[in-house]
Amino acid sequence: MILRPRSGHGFLLRLVICLLICLAAPAARPVAAPAQPEELLIGIEPEHNIFDQMERYRYLAGYLSQQLGVQVKLTIMSRYGEVIKRFRSLKLDGAFLTSYTATMGIDELKLEPVVNPVNLNGESSSQGYIFVRKDSGIRNVNDMRGKSIVFVDPATMEGYLFPLAYLQQHGVTDMNGFFNRFYFSGSHVSAIFAVLDGRADIGAAKNTVFNRLVGNDPSIGQELAIIAQSPKAPEITLCIRQEIDPDLRARLAAVLLQMDKTAEGRKVLQQFNAIRFVKSSRADFGGIEAMEEQARAAIAEHVK
Repeated sequence: MILRPRSGHGFLLRLVICLLICLAAPAARPVAAPAQPEELLIGIEPEHNIFDQMERYRYLAGYLSQQLGVQVKLTIMSRYGEVIKRFRSLKLDGAFLTSYTATMGIDELKLEPVVNPVNLNGESSSQGYIFVRKDSGIRNVNDMRGKSIVFVDPATMEGYLFPLAYLQQHGVTDMNGFFNRFYFSGSHVSAIFAVLDGRADIGAAKNTVFNRLVGNDPSIGQELAIIAQSPKAPEITLCIRQEIDPDLRARLAAVLLQMDKTAEGRKVLQQFNAIRFVKSSRADFGGIEAMEEQARAAIAEHVK
């Protein structure tokens, strides 16, 4: 029996079929990197007069826009407690937050703390003061019974969380029964002047605001007495959504942390009333969470 070589037609047919299958199959596409946004929307809390706030932050926003190649826009929140709502409704990319609202944002929205500005006094932290008029006769918590107290805002550590925790420590569990009146002023400055002018017997506010007012008018320090102060906590923290491109987040942090190394950066820092920025972390807010836990019973009673 003679074996003959197979016809090449079958081989050619299979080759053609394989080529057709390969051509018909969708080509593998490279995984695209996250697109860099055209702009970043950054929120600001109402720490001071809103016009002063915008003036302070607009130079920083302009500098960041130039360095990042992304338009950085600003929006001022009308009150401290808006941070959660505004991140959800306005799709904020980040915000400069005070310690209590930063803690809420980190816990509820998984925001990432990035940097803290270092103030002209060389500190990046603040603390709460509880104060009275020196001629009020109030020297301790027992003297506060039946008096009036002014807070700043329910979402402030210095102007609400700290005084509640302090009062809880000293046996005040019924806020409504202990004081004859309490209210919220909306700002640290307003709380200080409410006590100064006699519209409230006791007040709570941030030390940096208190000290600045005393520096401008020493008579305020002569008329008011500080009877308690909280542990220190980050005063202002830039917090960013985790959904922001990691590379952009890293570049944003790098630009802020290196600002004090260049003449242009130092000029912007001077306009921002800061010396430099320092790195922030979630561990910085452990004290706020402990204070919130301590004040939880007082808050529950307070909001009845």
